[in-house]
Amino acid sequence: MIVLDLIPLALLGGLLGLDVVSFPQAMISRPLVAATLAGALIGNAASGLLVGAALELIALETLPFGASRYPEWGSASVVGGAIFASHPDHPPGSMVLAMLAALATTWIGGWTMVKLRRRNAVWAAARRPALDAGARGAVVSLQLLGMTADFARGAVLTAIAYLVLAPIANACVHLWTIDARVSRAIVVAIAASVAGGAAWKLFHSTPGARWFFVGGLAGGLFLLFAR
Repeated sequence: MIVLDLIPLALLGGLLGLDVVSFPQAMISRPLVAATLAGALIGNAASGLLVGAALELIALETLPFGASRYPEWGSASVVGGAIFASHPDHPPGSMVLAMLAALATTWIGGWTMVKLRRRNAVWAAARRPALDAGARGAVVSLQLLGMTADFARGAVLTAIAYLVLAPIANACVHLWTIDARVSRAIVVAIAASVAGGAAWKLFHSTPGARWFFVGGLAGGLFLLFAR
């Protein structure tokens, strides 16, 4: 099943990895969307949405500015969403292992993005005379080359990460002894604390912003428990 799932997941990972920086930057690479799409490919979109929401809380900490190195959440969320969705009954440890797989992939994905940027610089330097002359063909070919390479980077990253981490997660699920509810509660608590810290960094110096945050949080909790 892992091999059968691999091709569509790899293509999705390539598309979402491309969206992170290159094109179209339409926010489809956000964990909430990416993991849900991966879960849908596995046949369990709801599970993908669940782990995607937890990953989204952690991803709030990432501020992708300029040429800084930061986690690549698009392809990584595909891996995490697919692994969690492959356990529709949510056995103990499945969410923890899916999160760990996604987080490991984000770190490697950030490294691959840095390597690709350096390769883009090499390709641009090789076309420097044509670019200085304003040759349209050189500009277009360089852009297409960079986007194609970024798509391939995301697809290969997703395929390798899923091939390596999915069997490990499947094996570890059978050895997990901590109660499923406790495991999920730990994941949610950690993700919420990361999100709270990220939100605090953004609004703590803005007058009145913290009260809007508290009001929104209270309203959300009310709607949650009112169900």
